[in-house]
Amino acid sequence: MAQGTAYVSSEKDQALTMIDLATLTVKGTIPTCKRGRHIQMTPDKLIMVACTESNAADVIDPATGKSVRRIPLGDEPEAFDISPDGKTIYVSNEDEGATSFINAANGKVLKSIKVGKEPEGVKVSADGKMLYVTSEVASLVHAIDVASAKVVKNIKVGKRPRRMAFTPDGKELWVTNELDATVSIIETATQAVTDTIKFEVKGARAEDISPVGVVMTRDGKRAFVALGRANHVAFVDVAQRKVTNLVLVGKRAWNVTLDKAEARLYVVNGLSDDVTVVDVAGAKALKSIPVGRVPYGLVVVE
Repeated sequence: MAQGTAYVSSEKDQALTMIDLATLTVKGTIPTCKRGRHIQMTPDKLIMVACTESNAADVIDPATGKSVRRIPLGDEPEAFDISPDGKTIYVSNEDEGATSFINAANGKVLKSIKVGKEPEGVKVSADGKMLYVTSEVASLVHAIDVASAKVVKNIKVGKRPRRMAFTPDGKELWVTNELDATVSIIETATQAVTDTIKFEVKGARAEDISPVGVVMTRDGKRAFVALGRANHVAFVDVAQRKVTNLVLVGKRAWNVTLDKAEARLYVVNGLSDDVTVVDVAGAKALKSIPVGRVPYGLVVVE
């Protein structure tokens, strides 16, 4: 049985909702800044949440449930990633069409790089050398060399690319394309798309199949993709490039997170205001937990 807490960000509630992993019930909330969106753990095990309307990240200590600091992230931050050493935050500033490198200690902008319009997903490689940013409007993934802070390649993917996940060996980057019902697979050695996976859901209109969140298992054998308004999550065999299961979850399945044992998948549903807990082995939904208004992302602390 999993022990610990899941923390869920919310676009409307200025709070993180805490779910007890053992009982799968809400055990409280933590106040935070305005319009909480992307959320992830820092290398030193704190929780960082991007607050789009506060133009900042809130850093919360899960041990105390209190905010320890706010870090300015520039205008309208949505998504970010953190360098492996924890010293730099890479953030997409949607309105500016830019990616910022921000000093995590003092919030100073180190560099700002122009990218395509409406940058969204941000992902840094495990060695910290390459940064990838999706541009929703340009349908591009920008490959940025971190040392020189220069775009080295603009990679054409599907329509409205959103989020990304690396295979554990770092050889592939999987990119969800919200308006194409696809995932583009980029080979990082060549920075080129080598494969595309198309999603279909029986009874769902093609335009409602809108992949956003993606997460990969530690062994790199399986990926899980939230299919947005199709209200399903897809289980994908990574080597075969095939969907093996589709699990019905809540409305507008947005982001996906695995627990440490990879036994449960937590799916954040933006339009039904809940989190669906999926049993990975059985490929079935166990429970949906109401978590406040317009939930966005989730991290698990065990």
